[in-house]
Amino acid sequence: MAKKNSNSKKQCYISVPSQIINSLSSSSLQSLLDSPKKSSKHYDKYLSLFTYRASKKLWLLAIFLFGFLGMLKLTFNLDPLIAYVSYPCFTSQSQSQGLVSNGVLKSGVIDRERENALKDESMNDSIQSLRPISNGVLKSDEGFGDGNEPQEFWKQPDGLGYKPCLDFSQEYKKTTTGVISERTKYLMVVVSGGMNQQRNQIVDAVVIARILGAALVVPIFQVNVIWGDESEFSDIFDLEHFKNVLADDVHIVSSLPSTHLMTRPVEEKSTPHHVSPSWIRSRYLRKLRREGVLLLRGLDSRLSKDLPSDLQKLRCKVAFHALRFAPPIVELGNKLTERMRSKGPYLALHLRMEKDVWVRTGCLPGLSPEYDEMINNERIRRPELLTARSNMSYHDRKLAGLCPLNAYEVMRLLKALGAPGDTRIYWAGGQPLGGKEALQPLIREFPNFYNKEDLALASELEPFTKKASFMAAIDYIVCESSDVFMPSHGGNMGHAIQGHRAYAGHKKYITPNKRHMLPFFLDSSLPEAEFNKIIKVLHQDSLGQPELRTSKVGRDVTKYPIPECMCNSSSDARTK
Repeated sequence: MAKKNSNSKKQCYISVPSQIINSLSSSSLQSLLDSPKKSSKHYDKYLSLFTYRASKKLWLLAIFLFGFLGMLKLTFNLDPLIAYVSYPCFTSQSQSQGLVSNGVLKSGVIDRERENALKDESMNDSIQSLRPISNGVLKSDEGFGDGNEPQEFWKQPDGLGYKPCLDFSQEYKKTTTGVISERTKYLMVVVSGGMNQQRNQIVDAVVIARILGAALVVPIFQVNVIWGDESEFSDIFDLEHFKNVLADDVHIVSSLPSTHLMTRPVEEKSTPHHVSPSWIRSRYLRKLRREGVLLLRGLDSRLSKDLPSDLQKLRCKVAFHALRFAPPIVELGNKLTERMRSKGPYLALHLRMEKDVWVRTGCLPGLSPEYDEMINNERIRRPELLTARSNMSYHDRKLAGLCPLNAYEVMRLLKALGAPGDTRIYWAGGQPLGGKEALQPLIREFPNFYNKEDLALASELEPFTKKASFMAAIDYIVCESSDVFMPSHGGNMGHAIQGHRAYAGHKKYITPNKRHMLPFFLDSSLPEAEFNKIIKVLHQDSLGQPELRTSKVGRDVTKYPIPECMCNSSSDARTK
């Protein structure tokens, strides 16, 4: 019932179904609408009596019909028949307030306790429908959301029973005693680049130390010139955990012992790409034995991706077990993860839309002619930044799938794959070219759109300001913990998270099939329903399902951990 106002009169209308109106005969309606034409007293008296009797009958009929409909509504669902509103006399103010999150219409007279109770009940139902699984992701047996599409979007891929299995060979175990007791040969490495590049180089540094039978000095982080980040290993990673996990594989020391402090290390700056263990031994072992200290720089992609099984397992052990982030980073990363998950599942995106990404890839952001011209001019001014194929035009690169997706393309892809409009999205990445305006196509369709600055208090982020590696590590934790993850472009972070999610049980990871899907993005004549169907078919095998590393040459085991680092019952049987 509407709130009474002494200053103005408001009318309240009750909608009557068209079925009831139609049930009244036209003559009855006509008799009510026709005006009397006679003016005699006798006629007026008769008309007054007739009107009184007719109105009495109509009132009785109306009362009977509404009572009958009320009984029917209690017994059957009449919502398709009657546009039912809980408060038919709501005020114009309540109309402007719209709907609250639990679907209850706001009104000036809605009881607050009832509204809060409905919210609590809705939250409790959603929490009770979730259960934790071993990899820490909350999952529901029936899927999330309402309807088939939302459930399908949150559905996890079939992991085919694969689980981590790092069973080293007896030969590896026999040589371990000599390696971990090594006190004469020391390997020093300087790692560079962003946090995820440094992570990859640390993995290979451990493997090279094992190949050489040398003790590993905790890797030195080169100061990042671009971001001015002076973080050290122990600022980003848990050093003691790193040492303890690898205690049976490599002897790790925080610094050179006093016996070697005055030793001038043998420095190698030009290690070729994808070298084998035998190349490492033949090139470095004699020098290392003679001088006692070997210094390596720029290890990115220097060691072959195809190593003996034990060394591949060691790579996985370092990447997935030993390299744990430092406690302050883990604490904040977990806080942000819980804030994202407080209202159900969430999607994480790694968006590569920064200015330097567009320059390096030879691609255009497509925001406006002005921004495209800016990128072209920067590329002409600094041609050494171009890492993509220089003989290809922008259009050719785009169709070849070599360009990052922009916000509009990410939005269309997510909608086609069935992401609900209320999906909570965490986005990681640097400031996009064009600022927040560049993200508007995504924000309009998916308004629950957050990054770490949105979720964290200013005081929580303050200790990490101007430390790019800290920020990247926080993004890594929230993205790896998400229910669904998708990168807009390849890169070290996307590859690392792909492997981590596979190792954690093949959590859903969407790999955009850019090369095959972009021609359909450019076809404006294609109906939306047909477009969505095509996109789903193109991605049915790109959702994080188990994939053998050995199916393609040169794949990184930390991205594809099967078969060296994961096995299932069938692979167990084959090895016995």
